[in-house]
Amino acid sequence: MGVSLEASPALVLNADFRPLSYFPLSVWSWQEAIKAVFLGRVNVVSEYDRVVHSPSWAMKLPSVISLKKYAPMERSPAFTRFNVFLRDKFMCQYCGTPHPTNDLTFDHIIPRSRGGRTTWQNVVTACADCNLMKGNRLPEDAHMFPSQRPFRPTSFHLQDIGRGFPPNYLHESWRDYLYWDTELDPS
Repeated sequence: MGVSLEASPALVLNADFRPLSYFPLSVWSWQEAIKAVFLGRVNVVSEYDRVVHSPSWAMKLPSVISLKKYAPMERSPAFTRFNVFLRDKFMCQYCGTPHPTNDLTFDHIIPRSRGGRTTWQNVVTACADCNLMKGNRLPEDAHMFPSQRPFRPTSFHLQDIGRGFPPNYLHESWRDYLYWDTELDPS
């Protein structure tokens, strides 16, 4: 029995042949990729050996596709929990320990009860223990200071950070289009 179709996603590149996103990696299901090919929205750059059939046609599954029209990157990413965690590299900004996302929280450097706002410049990633320890105090009162000053990242900055977190699955046909900060395992 061969590899399932679900294990055949397509890497999606912008018209400049860079991934739309590194983290999460921009991939489409095989169904989305084939639909985009038929609608003329993408070019097929590389294919799997796997072929899908209908009564009237056969097609190799695309493994890498590129958009025909360039999709501009937003300069200012949305302020979301995930983007804050990504900006802070999924590390508590107080103890410096990396954590899975479900173990991370927001910490307002100036607590909201003291007039602090929920903005890029006032929120950092914290583990639950550090967030609890800091509580409703200012950094100087708690003697807890973030390891880096919080800032508003650009989309390019978040993409650059995302390259440091390669996914578990990388098809060999994708490697020429991905530039990771870490060495890739050839498996």
